Amino acid sequence: MKTGYSLKVKELFMQPKNAGVMEDADITAIAGSVACGDMLKLYLKIDRENETIERVTFESYGCVANIATSSMITEMIRGKTLEYARELTFRDEITALGGLPKIKYHCAVLAVQALKIALNKWDYMNGKKDLTEDFVKTLLRGILDPSTDKDLINSGTVKKIEISGRNLNLLLHISSEEHREEILSNVEEVFEKMDVNVEIKEE
Repeated sequence: MKTGYSLKVKELFMQPKNAGVMEDADITAIAGSVACGDMLKLYLKIDRENETIERVTFESYGCVANIATSSMITEMIRGKTLEYARELTFRDEITALGGLPKIKYHCAVLAVQALKIALNKWDYMNGKKDLTEDFVKTLLRGILDPSTDKDLINSGTVKKIEISGRNLNLLLHISSEEHREEILSNVEEVFEKMDVNVEIKEE
């Protein structure tokens, strides 16, 4: 049966590599939305001395392409330096997969976005980034509002960001009661592993 997927995509879908939770991860990052159809969470263990990605695993929810791209990104960065991982693009991943149908490119974009979010969090945790409004927006752009299929910033879900030291106050406007709990849970998860006190209020 012709599916439009490469042999590599089919292989990683049928037998994903590096799948599962990593309890001792140094960083986690999520991107997407279960309600929108595709979501993944990355777990990274970093060798601090050599600044390399010692181990990496993932959890994903979604289609064939989402599972395959989630698995592929872990294979591409495992054992590699943080500098190498920062330079990866979704097109690099598509090439490594032997191609993807254009309608599924967003899955590769999502996987690379989760990686970039993880690396941004790592920089913050190691004093290379400050807790600024722009930084917070970068993290929250990984989460989609199922009501609009846009990220939480561009959808207008995030109304206000207030920062005082390591205290972060967020004001959200969640238009759909159906997706309220998912959005709140995802926002809390965004700041997992970070030394940040997050308070979420709704208008």
